[in-house]
Amino acid sequence: MKKEVLLLGSTGSIGTQTVEVLKLHADRFSVIGLSCKSDVETLYAQAQALNPKYAAAEVPLDADRLPAGTEIFCGPDAAERLAEAADADVTVLAISGYAALKPLLAAIRHGKRIAIANKESLVCGGSLVDAALAFYGAELMPIDSEQSAIFQALQNGSRDEVERLILTASGGPFFRKTRGELQYVSLDDALNHPTWKMGKKITLDSATLFNKGLEIIEASRLFHFDAEHISVLIHPQSIVHSMVEYRDGTIMANLSKPDMRLPIQYALTYPERMESLCEPLKLDLTHPLEFYPADPERFHAIRMAYDVLRADGIMPTVYNGANERAAEAYFAGRIGFVGIEDCVDAALNAIENRPADSLEAIAAADRAARYAVDRFLKTKQ
Repeated sequence: MKKEVLLLGSTGSIGTQTVEVLKLHADRFSVIGLSCKSDVETLYAQAQALNPKYAAAEVPLDADRLPAGTEIFCGPDAAERLAEAADADVTVLAISGYAALKPLLAAIRHGKRIAIANKESLVCGGSLVDAALAFYGAELMPIDSEQSAIFQALQNGSRDEVERLILTASGGPFFRKTRGELQYVSLDDALNHPTWKMGKKITLDSATLFNKGLEIIEASRLFHFDAEHISVLIHPQSIVHSMVEYRDGTIMANLSKPDMRLPIQYALTYPERMESLCEPLKLDLTHPLEFYPADPERFHAIRMAYDVLRADGIMPTVYNGANERAAEAYFAGRIGFVGIEDCVDAALNAIENRPADSLEAIAAADRAARYAVDRFLKTKQ
């Protein structure tokens, strides 16, 4: 029988690439539901091609443009209600940002596999997500290329044999620039990623390295290693997606051409490996692979990520919420590139840590982080 897949966030970069993978393996998978935020035109086209039982959007949907009989969910909580209603074999969580936390918890309650491309829900959800996974017996499979690489490399030894997890980062377009030079980079430059084609926000996060900061925390959540056992290397070619170092000195690495369809497919088909849409890596034609240390004093997003991971509680939520608000300010032209770090640092210093022991506490921390950034920006006017 075909496995039923629920795709939350179907119209973004990860969502549309997931659709490509599902079409390639249409004999193995069927789509039970699709959701988007507001790109309904793409959703209508996907629904006509995939014939889902459910469709959801934060904005109104036109039933006449969906396959007959499609059940519709609309409104700010549409994705969460869809996740509760659709008992899929695999839920792909491709919603961006903090907004994915409630849909993630709803999907976990079905006790099945969640292929997760959203790091913010793990960063903020922390122990709540862990407790839900344990209670309902659900399985998380990472889609992020770095976390998928770590997952695969960890299968080569036992946990107590691991020395450290090594996340690789492309460094974005600016990793060779000084902090002084970063004061003058443009928005167009920030969104010109050298190796990956991604959405606007994650591309900016890759340029600031907040994406890598979030991945440090995400890796700790997924694999349960502390900050002292997670490190970062700048790898501009994006061929080595991440590595695991074992205590005997062996390093297991995952290599492929940079193509998100590969980790997406692996999360869907694990433990099987199947024919993919990805072009094989030809090492004899590959340029030299470079690795550089990620200096936390140069990349403040990395330094702050380690600080909040050690602090835990609500501070990872503050880190994420402040970064989301600062990114909005940057896109609106209210701050410069380095100002994003300044906003997050201000929020972290303004908010007192406390336990992240409920959804209410996490939501309050997210609101407080965004308010702290707004207040900081007013002082700079």
